[in-house]
Amino acid sequence: MLTTKQKELLVFIHARLQETGVPPSFEEMKEALDLQSKSGVHRLIMALEERGFIRRLPHRARAIEVIKLPDAMAEGGSARSGFSPSVIEGSGRRPSRQLVPAPEVLSGASASVPLMGRIAAGVPISAIQNHTQDIPVPPDLLGSGEHFALEVRGDSMIEAGINEGDIVIVRRCDTAENGDIVVALVDKEEATLKRLRKKGASIALEAANPNYETRIFGPDQVDIQGRLVGLIRKF
Repeated sequence: MLTTKQKELLVFIHARLQETGVPPSFEEMKEALDLQSKSGVHRLIMALEERGFIRRLPHRARAIEVIKLPDAMAEGGSARSGFSPSVIEGSGRRPSRQLVPAPEVLSGASASVPLMGRIAAGVPISAIQNHTQDIPVPPDLLGSGEHFALEVRGDSMIEAGINEGDIVIVRRCDTAENGDIVVALVDKEEATLKRLRKKGASIALEAANPNYETRIFGPDQVDIQGRLVGLIRKF
């Protein structure tokens, strides 16, 4: 799932490539989307690349390839299929968490949390309302507070030991310690799961895959939505 701006940029790049065979410049993207700075374009480009919609070709200026389009557009589009989007991102250090069996093999569980669907960068936690079922979990995994579960898609957290198809258990909170893996809301519109690093007045969100950059933000750009406390995996 993409934000409105991410989708607008993808459509603009695709249309320009179809028309001229050359991707637009960052300045042209900024003007087309009515953004205030090129840094906003850079964030959108990174988001599209992480989700597998585009690929930047190394050692070539302005070299962007559209890998795929959103489902609604792909039916009539010409972009070829590519890798799956990375919709949960994490850190490079294995998190401290409890690994439990899949829900169907749990026995005697007396606690459950709502499964809120698949988290996708670009969708705030408050907008994830796909509550289709409750996930049974060991009571001692939860502790106090409100919890929710999200399904992991993509490869952004593989070096944190979190794989495609895993379900993460998140304790809802608005603060976290340095080094925690958190669900963070960036610029009020992009939700992502990464390791939190505080560097002076700045906040770094670390990925769990060397293919993805560590992203640095000001303290007013990041809101903590929850902290990772557990993981459910099917074997």
